[in-house]
Amino acid sequence: MAEELKVAYRPGRSPAEGGHPPPEHRLEQVDGMLVERDLAVPMRDGVSIFADVYRPESGRVPAIVAWSPYGKHAPVTYDFFPGSGVRPEWVSRHAGFEAPDPAYWVARGYAVVNVDPRGLWYSPGTARFLGPAEAQDAYDLIEWVAAQPWSSGRIGMSGVSYLAMIQWHVASLRPPHLVAINPWEGVTDPYREMVFHGGIPETRFLPMWQGQRVPYSTTRIEDLVENARLHPLFDAYWAAKVAELEKIEVPALVVASWSDQGLHTRGTLEGFARIASAQKWLRVHGGKKWERYYRPKSVELLRRFFDRFLRGEANGFESEPRMQFEIRETRERWQEWVGETWPPLQPLTLHLDAGSRRLAREPGPPAQASYDAAEGGVAFDHRFTRTTDLVGPMRLRLWVEARGSDDMDLFVAVRKLDPSGALVPFHFFNAFEDGPVALGWLRASHRDIDPERSTQLRPWHPHDRERRLRPGEPVPVDIEIWPSATRFASGDLLRLVVQGHDHQRYGEGLVTMAHQQTRNRGLHVLHTGGDRDAYLVLPVVS
Repeated sequence: MAEELKVAYRPGRSPAEGGHPPPEHRLEQVDGMLVERDLAVPMRDGVSIFADVYRPESGRVPAIVAWSPYGKHAPVTYDFFPGSGVRPEWVSRHAGFEAPDPAYWVARGYAVVNVDPRGLWYSPGTARFLGPAEAQDAYDLIEWVAAQPWSSGRIGMSGVSYLAMIQWHVASLRPPHLVAINPWEGVTDPYREMVFHGGIPETRFLPMWQGQRVPYSTTRIEDLVENARLHPLFDAYWAAKVAELEKIEVPALVVASWSDQGLHTRGTLEGFARIASAQKWLRVHGGKKWERYYRPKSVELLRRFFDRFLRGEANGFESEPRMQFEIRETRERWQEWVGETWPPLQPLTLHLDAGSRRLAREPGPPAQASYDAAEGGVAFDHRFTRTTDLVGPMRLRLWVEARGSDDMDLFVAVRKLDPSGALVPFHFFNAFEDGPVALGWLRASHRDIDPERSTQLRPWHPHDRERRLRPGEPVPVDIEIWPSATRFASGDLLRLVVQGHDHQRYGEGLVTMAHQQTRNRGLHVLHTGGDRDAYLVLPVVS
């Protein structure tokens, strides 16, 4: 008999502590909208969850569902995040966190449905995150909305982060009345993209999210922090949280960013690549996700998308470029690339030389570089002699040896420097402005790769077992560096940094990620040249 899967739960905190009064069904006229609050929406098992509906005062209209764990009552609070870039005039007091603003959409003939999922806030039941159970509830909610007398029966979904992540799951179930989705920066593989980077446990963002953003319930909540401890390898628990992307067929406007290294960048691009939708569009920016979601130009693009597929307007949206993204020069300057398919690439291999600390086009002689495992690092530079655009993931091959430990956690950053050697920073995560070109991670004991799923530019790690290191034995490891798009002009430097700790470290109280439970002790040794050729494969656009 198969061993029962261990899943941990934690009791919820009172929703009243989060500023949410007990449910009271009522219909109000507010700012030109009919707002029906605390509607009890029945699920297939008889449990009813609560939703708020914002809609025009008359007519049958399409609806946009915002499935959010943060409270359907909660207003946008971006002033809590200094530097987020969201201007106060872009959102009304009715907008939920990372959700479409009802004031905008209702005025243009849509309904917006905000939901408190099962087990969160006052909705009864047990809260389970990003798996079949939650997806089934979202399916039921969509079909309930389609059957309402004010509904045209055509339903879309939109939202950022978690509100995007759930879209992959529910769209894969193909609710009959879900006709278009807008995943705006959403993880598709929580193990690889959020909870364990390269097999290294993330220790800051997830505990903050669990403890501060989604603690409210009258019942109990799936404890992701404890489950990460119980499931350190990729197993059935994590597999259930990966949506079957190939089953998604509805039209999709997918938006990713190069700046969300360590959260949504990788998964959003993976989602776009793998969904089976015949009508799908990709936009990739280099800015901050909240600022770009609420920017008026972005909202107008989304309106045209929904007008076409939810309202059936012949507005020519099909002629929009299938792919459009920014190739960054600096934080505020970029070149826009437009096309119908991913741009043709000419992989360029640069070899690490531990003696000269350079990235060269030819391998060098055997050499070594070492650094303190906990706080040290080593850098390798390459100066471009002509303008070069790098677009996509990168693959780093290292030969590594741990002295003083039987494992090693490797943190990799690619950075851009101008011809004088000054760092060129980029937007990073939600609100920072000192970010790298791209990041990569790997716990050396997770170095196994799946050759069938790996490519020249991306190794695929199963993360299903550990192979500890032996004293004095260098081993090859392949590290996935997340996708990015950056222009290097003639004279610019690409700097590859390998170290034993996070490249971006910030003070307490800021929403970011960290990895504070490493296995790094003693000394890390990198071997290059000879029969231990270490190299970086770059995605050069032809």
